[in-house]
Amino acid sequence: MGEDANLQPTQVIAKIFGISTRRVEQLKTEGIIKGQGKPTKYDLLPTIQAYIRYLSDKANGREKRQTLAELEEAKLRAEVNLKEAKASAAQMELKELQGKMHRAEDVEAITTDHVLYFRSMLMAMPGKLAVDLANLQTAAETSERVKQECCFILESLADYKYDPEEYKKRVMERQGWEGHEED
Repeated sequence: MGEDANLQPTQVIAKIFGISTRRVEQLKTEGIIKGQGKPTKYDLLPTIQAYIRYLSDKANGREKRQTLAELEEAKLRAEVNLKEAKASAAQMELKELQGKMHRAEDVEAITTDHVLYFRSMLMAMPGKLAVDLANLQTAAETSERVKQECCFILESLADYKYDPEEYKKRVMERQGWEGHEED
């Protein structure tokens, strides 16, 4: 905007165009008219010319809008994306049903069950050892008995084996197929 610019505030432009100040700001945001500074001021002549050009293009159907082909392409792209997402979901569900993939919630639940079992063994240890330890005479004997019980619990933990049937059961329950086991 040059030195001879006739800078006008948003309110004056709105009054000249017969629109709201909010609409003037929208036109600026859309790049139809240009303003400068804070608060925004507009060079009167270029602003009026830009607005007339915009209205003329709009009246003659030349305003920026998506063509029918672009809209059709966007629709087809959206349909392809939707179908790909559905296919991906179906693949994941199939892998889950085949036992090749497990949901995080199932892994968490089974791991939690396993940890709670381990915890219950640890919590039962004092009661299980109380009578045995009372009958022992030396600290070395007591230590050896506690060590034996700890090794037993740790071996139980180490003996854990992945059981695909446990996961299959959870999938069947979630799908509502509990009574429909495969033969």
